[in-house]
Amino acid sequence: MPVDTPRPRRADTPAAGCRRCPRLVALRHELGATYPSYHGASVTAVGPVDAALLVVGLAPGLHGAHRTGRPFSGDDSGGLLFEMLHAYGWANQPVSTGPGDGLVLHDCRITNAVKCLPPNNRPTASERRACNGFLRAELRAPRVIIALGRLAHDAVIAALNLRPVDHRFVHARVHRLDRQRVLVDSYHCSRYNLNTRRLTRDGFAAVFAQARRRFPA
Repeated sequence: MPVDTPRPRRADTPAAGCRRCPRLVALRHELGATYPSYHGASVTAVGPVDAALLVVGLAPGLHGAHRTGRPFSGDDSGGLLFEMLHAYGWANQPVSTGPGDGLVLHDCRITNAVKCLPPNNRPTASERRACNGFLRAELRAPRVIIALGRLAHDAVIAALNLRPVDHRFVHARVHRLDRQRVLVDSYHCSRYNLNTRRLTRDGFAAVFAQARRRFPA
């Protein structure tokens, strides 16, 4: 199914004009005048709602999801992400520029822990808590969860009411969450992490190989 097929409102889907976080609402209004053609609203997950794999990022990027309305579509971080999803059979193409680009996700869904653009890409603890209920609803179906970065990892652990001390973030570590679900940690695929080689292409591929081993194509 094309990823842009409209779906009814669900518990995991915030309203486009969500007003839970005053700081994020103020930024949204401020940027609306500067970038009137941008999506400029909360960004919902993309991909099948019953997907076995859920990829969790932190929040929309200004010129990525805040512009296109789709997680990781059209920004630098999405470049390597969609390349890996395609390489391991989770996507039909290695590039996603935005709605209408023909992207189809196979048994994979992509979301963010925070649904609205935060200033300087840094949501506060209260903003992360305000969105955690949406993430909790998104975690009902997937059997494998990939967390991109420590804050995404922390959001998953909080949404499942697990003890952080029992699940510490370590790149490529696999956490058994319960009898049915596992969490795989990864450094975020940001340009900074790639440029500094904190995250390498091979290191990122190892994370998706872990996920694919649990669900052979």
